[in-house]
Amino acid sequence: MKKLLSLVLCLVLSVGMMAALTACNVENNDNGGNNNGNATYKIAVVTDVGSLEDKGFNEGTWNGAKRYAIDNNISYKYYQPANGDAATDNDRIAAMRQAVSNGAEIIVAPGFLQATAMTTVAVENPNVKFIFIDGWPLTDANGQALQNVTAVVYKEQESGFLAGYAAVMEGYTKLGFTGGGGGTNPACNRFGFGFVQGAQAAALVKDVNVDVKFSFLHGNNFSASAELQAQINGWYTTGTEVVFACGGSMFESVKAAAEGHEGAKIIGVDVDQSLLPGCSDLVITSAVKGLSESVYLALSQFYAGEWDEKLGGKAQNLGAAEDATGLPTETWSMTNFTLEQYNALYAQIKAGELVPAADVDYTNDDWTAAFTKLNISIEK
Repeated sequence: MKKLLSLVLCLVLSVGMMAALTACNVENNDNGGNNNGNATYKIAVVTDVGSLEDKGFNEGTWNGAKRYAIDNNISYKYYQPANGDAATDNDRIAAMRQAVSNGAEIIVAPGFLQATAMTTVAVENPNVKFIFIDGWPLTDANGQALQNVTAVVYKEQESGFLAGYAAVMEGYTKLGFTGGGGGTNPACNRFGFGFVQGAQAAALVKDVNVDVKFSFLHGNNFSASAELQAQINGWYTTGTEVVFACGGSMFESVKAAAEGHEGAKIIGVDVDQSLLPGCSDLVITSAVKGLSESVYLALSQFYAGEWDEKLGGKAQNLGAAEDATGLPTETWSMTNFTLEQYNALYAQIKAGELVPAADVDYTNDDWTAAFTKLNISIEK
């Protein structure tokens, strides 16, 4: 089978979808049970680009922090950096400094774009703790690990693998993947590479040929765009059956394209996107990670006094072993790929018997050589 491989990553800047307010709090200044009349908010969430209620990364992080705060009667607040999708490091720094001024003792911030701001504010405030969701351990100017910062990362390749495997076992043989970050975001890359590995594994089991369209072309800013919608519309028009939409608000463009094609399907990301309005018939499953659960876990560790032992200057890499990756089986629309088959596969990953590869260099033309049953077309 011919393999088509031509990779040119284009960084496309798109206009932000929504202007965001700085230091605004959800639910009319709901302070999580702090009724003593002061304006102290001990748990803070500083959002990534996009809106708070993005049905994805920001919302999953916020839900975990909010749930922990409510369960433990701790005050909480979210801060959305100014300028929305065009937020700068200075905008993020300002939001974090506002959180500190409002009494935050721990700040949770999702997304790799937070690194510079978090480093700056963590150095300024060594007594404030920071949880870097989907990040890495941060260092000071001397290269020393910041002990008041901890990172939570995920084995996205596991969820991607399960999604690709499920799609092919369900009977889909013409797949698509569109990813955020322009090919520079490690999490999206792991999702995508895992997706292709899972599709290949299922193709071998079923002895079928599978075509995969693979692109980061219109995902640089993780935003919906007319260009992305046109691209995915073209995929569906030429026979693609299901597209893995991996990049925040990019989902909206994939959804709009799918709505114009009878039978077109979507695989969601991060959270169960079949629950979005009008998506129950479009989204067959979602490659999820336990955003809410992992934030809840890290906050529990902090308030249990385990920061120095488990968190400070370290990263927790969470996956199936911690129930932090997988597919939402209660809502998926699979009819051929059974729950029993999924559970058996998941158990293999959880036990370390099946280990999807995590890292891939997308500029290397050799990376598709292993996918012997796939015709991979990487869009320019």
